[in-house]
Parts: sequence; C-alpha cells; structure tokens
Amino acid sequence: MPHYTAIITLIAIAGYFVLATQVAAARQRFGVKQPATTGDPNFERIFRAHVNTLEWMPTFLVPLWLCAIYFSDAAAAVLGLIWIAGRVWYFLGYSRAVEGRLPGFFIQSTACLLLFIGAVAGVVMHG
Repeated sequence: MPHYTAIITLIAIAGYFVLATQVAAARQRFGVKQPATTGDPNFERIFRAHVNTLEWMPTFLVPLWLCAIYFSDAAAAVLGLIWIAGRVWYFLGYSRAVEGRLPGFFIQSTACLLLFIGAVAGVVMHG
C-alpha cells in the first residue's frame, strides 16, 4: 500500500483548503462580494491561483497514484512534494504579479510530467 503517497495526498488537499481560505480573506481585504470573481486585480490573481490549482488536481493526483501503485511509492511521494512546493511558489508568485507564477508553474508541471512518465513506465512493466 502506498503509505507515503497517501500522506502527500492529504498534504496536497490540506494545501488546497489553505488556498481556499486565502481567497475568502482576499474577498474581505479587497471588497469583492460573493458571487463576483472580478473587480480587483489583486483579488483576481489570488482567485485564479486557487482555481488553477483545482484545475491541475486531476492532472496531479491520477499520475501520482498510478506512479505510486505501479512504479514506486517513494518516487511518487518525492515528486508529489515537489509538485506541492511548485504550487506554493506558483500561488505566492501569482498573488504578487502575473509573471510571478511562471517559476512555480514550471516546477509543478515538470513534477506532473515525471509522475506521468513513472505511471506509464510502471503500468508497462506490470503489463
């Protein structure tokens, strides 16, 4: 059973929850009332960083678990930690400036690509 990957999954979901609280706080700070998602560029960047993380979750979680099950729990967990670090970097950078999202984006997308490669390799080796 992929124990380390389970821990990483819980950390990723907890991180996503933290981002949701940042959106709620930004709504208050920048005066953007529900259900609006526009109005203040500072709020919009925080909101987009949160939604973009949600958009990437399936692309991250599916190969994370396939890599853990078919290739290596430890490798998947390490790449999962890198993905989480990339998402944090992405969020912090994007919340300051649009251009600030790029380093974190490249880190997390590379981690996803490596997880996908590990998942494919593991499935092929077990096939």
